[in-house]
Amino acid sequence: MNKYLLSALTLSLIAGLAQAGGATKAVAKAPASGIAVEYIDPAVRVQDDFFKHLNGKWLTSTEIPADKSSWGTFVKLDDDLRPQLRAIIEDAARSPNGKAGTDAQRIGDFYASYMDEQRADALGLAPLNAELARIAAMKDKAELPAMLAHLGRQSIDTPFDFAIHQDAKDSTKYVADIMQGGLGLPDREYYLKADDAKLADALAKYQVHVEKMLALAGSKTAALDAARIVAFETALAKVQWTPVENRDPVKTYNKVDLAKMAEVAPGFNWKAYLDGAGISGKTSYVVVSQPSYLKGFAQVSNETSLDTWKAYLQLRLISSYANVLSKPFVDERFAFNGTVLAGIKEMQPRWKRAVGTVETAMGESLGKLYVEKHFPAERKARMEVLVKNLLAAYKVSIDKLDWMSPATKKEAQAKLAKFTYKIGYPNKWRDYSALVVVRDDLVGNVMRSRVFESNRQLAKLGQPIDREEWGMTPQTINAYYNPEMNEIVFPASILQPPFFDADADDAVNYGAIGGAIGHEISHGFDDQGSQYDGDGNLRNWWTAQDQKNFAAKTQKLVAQYGAYSPLPGYNVNGELTLGENIGDNSGVAIAYKAYKLSLKGKKAPVIDGLTGDQRFFMGFGQVWRAKMREQQQIVQVKTDPHSPGQFRANGTMMNQPAFYEAFKVKPGDKMYLAPKDRVIIW
Repeated sequence: MNKYLLSALTLSLIAGLAQAGGATKAVAKAPASGIAVEYIDPAVRVQDDFFKHLNGKWLTSTEIPADKSSWGTFVKLDDDLRPQLRAIIEDAARSPNGKAGTDAQRIGDFYASYMDEQRADALGLAPLNAELARIAAMKDKAELPAMLAHLGRQSIDTPFDFAIHQDAKDSTKYVADIMQGGLGLPDREYYLKADDAKLADALAKYQVHVEKMLALAGSKTAALDAARIVAFETALAKVQWTPVENRDPVKTYNKVDLAKMAEVAPGFNWKAYLDGAGISGKTSYVVVSQPSYLKGFAQVSNETSLDTWKAYLQLRLISSYANVLSKPFVDERFAFNGTVLAGIKEMQPRWKRAVGTVETAMGESLGKLYVEKHFPAERKARMEVLVKNLLAAYKVSIDKLDWMSPATKKEAQAKLAKFTYKIGYPNKWRDYSALVVVRDDLVGNVMRSRVFESNRQLAKLGQPIDREEWGMTPQTINAYYNPEMNEIVFPASILQPPFFDADADDAVNYGAIGGAIGHEISHGFDDQGSQYDGDGNLRNWWTAQDQKNFAAKTQKLVAQYGAYSPLPGYNVNGELTLGENIGDNSGVAIAYKAYKLSLKGKKAPVIDGLTGDQRFFMGFGQVWRAKMREQQQIVQVKTDPHSPGQFRANGTMMNQPAFYEAFKVKPGDKMYLAPKDRVIIW
């Protein structure tokens, strides 16, 4: 997320905040603070813990719902959205106009197939019999490449897979990017850190889970196969790259001609795989993300028996479809993935799982109906004004940097000028007409929807870049920056309280949605995004000295966040979370500048006993109000590039000079960082 505005654009930004939706009169008459003051804990000094001061009463009074691994702003907004989507889907399911081949028919019948629990229980594992038999019929490991390709087309996680996206060094072309995978646990460290009691316990329980899944499928050698599968996955984990290594866009870009793939991973029939995957004939090369992993995988594969491979692939198949099989499979999958790994106490009700499955299969089709019912056009207009002015603010900020040379500033401005943005929903909706949905065939519907998506992605190879495509649905509570498109995208659902409150004073909106917009723009200039130019190509546009200056600043952020610990023995990975931490710090810094410009020299009103500056920072801080179960917290620390919410709030504030003034933070306070230690980048 990212930055803000020009003084020349101050009035238009204020108009953008106040217009559309009739907010002008409400704000002028009695502006609300927009801050949930009922959650403030006066017993905690804001100077010692901003996050707990702001959210303390909520933290002590709120329980994580039994069917959730965490609870907070984002999760609650998504949970509130579920009944809206359910109503849309159920209306489609009973609509007399749901003619065959229409979006309404596909949505309604897919949902109905999921809700028919009695049929799912009666069928048991039968819907997968043909696929299981196909694996069992393998007579030689020479058949593995074609089998991996076949399963990959169904989005089944195998030791490697590919994704279609823009070529990072030629953004006018699509490319297939081959990357590592195939582990049943969240991260390689779960297999390799025997000295971590919690991870070791998860690994032991995983093996028990694997045995149970295979036994449910009728295996007579489930215990032996489970041990072999865990040993196989452990061998894969040893040669996999770490999450930090995978953040490097240069090291993970390795262009390889199709004919030379055998040199990357000797002993594996890449031609058979590429033919089966549908890549051959559509392109002359691929990008290999982790070359050393593929080489290691080939060796592991050569040393692994065919029987182990069969058991592993059967497990991957069953696990992938377990949620839509009979109750024993559903329950066992939840017992491990839900309870052991995430700490969730109860399974979500079936209707919520059904909504999620329909959304995964036909997200934009559902999103189109959602937008028609729940997204007023004026919200999009308001957001467009905000984004334009934030981009303009970034332009001013770049020119004022004291650590960047004129040559690099010129390149940064050129990139900023090429930023594009998408707000609310796509201009062109995805066509699902080729997807066949049958009302009494749940597993078949899921399988066909996965193959449909695989075919849709493969069809991009050799075609012009579709710049209208979205990577999120309109109903997603999130936003993103795509470096290869050089675009920022804000789905419809993000524009609601506490991100944007039409009835509130400007301060909270600048801190919340302004900080969010700034965060996404800033990703274009974080440690990863800054390696791409305005056309979306990996190209070094920095002078050597500016690179050193930037690295010095980012390393201070790595150290700052790396010292934070959400759980004893589990520190935040400062390198893994660097890009998001840059986004938070830069977004708030620019948003604050924009807020001050909007006041035009006037003093902000005091509302709820809070000054404008205090409400601005609190607006940002309350967005990250959240609690997380211990098991899920460990997964987050190991795999998530985002810092835990409390550190996104506190860590960001500690680098903002205006925060110190707003709350009178002084040496000796726990929120205090000496000026020389504060990280101010953009």
